[in-house]
Amino acid sequence: MQQTKETPVLTIESRGPVRVVVLNRPDKLNALDTELTRALHDALVAADRDADVRAIVLTGAGRAFCAGADLSEFKHLTPANQHLVEQRADLTCRTQAMLQKLSKPVVSAVRGAAVGGGAGLAIGCDMMVAATDLKFGYPELKHSIVPALVMTGLQRSLGRKAAFEMISLGRLIGAEEALKLGLANRVVEPDQVVDAAVAIAEQWAAANPRAMAAVKALYYQVADLPYDEAMAAGRDVNARMRAFRDEEV
Repeated sequence: MQQTKETPVLTIESRGPVRVVVLNRPDKLNALDTELTRALHDALVAADRDADVRAIVLTGAGRAFCAGADLSEFKHLTPANQHLVEQRADLTCRTQAMLQKLSKPVVSAVRGAAVGGGAGLAIGCDMMVAATDLKFGYPELKHSIVPALVMTGLQRSLGRKAAFEMISLGRLIGAEEALKLGLANRVVEPDQVVDAAVAIAEQWAAANPRAMAAVKALYYQVADLPYDEAMAAGRDVNARMRAFRDEEV
């Protein structure tokens, strides 16, 4: 599909309590320019604030999930336009980081290319469903670019040695290897990837929303705490959780 000014760079579909957010630059393999990155950021914030939304699916239109940053935009992001460089870096950082900060759980439905910033988005979600045609990796160094804003998420998802191999060698991996490494939760055929992700999201949506939000927040909180502090945080949530059972879902 040829992108036009009338074609939105991002589309949204509601499947009951599940919000499906679709990167919509298929002719560019959903490469992230400033417009799409801002639209994605705003759509995620809106979904998180919408009481009718209980889970989110993130996917891409066409044959790819996301080919990373739109390099054609880099010609304007030069030291001569440092304010634009800093604005874009801040927007990208906030968008990549917010997935795990949302109160609603997010699953990525990933087919085809998920590279660079696209790989960061895919594994930044709480779960990932990968299609059998997945091509996942971080080729930035081959373009003399540092994968700076996706490095943290990769290291925390994969481990230091394997993560360094991936970012320093730029090798692309397929779905089965992503599953083996623990980056993907499911592997399905390309035409089934969104439905498989929605099925996961529907299970999340059936849970008490306050309890689900507490589970997600505590899960990422304890990952960054020493053992005793993590147990104390769990104790505090445990003391509050009885109130969740008395709420209507």
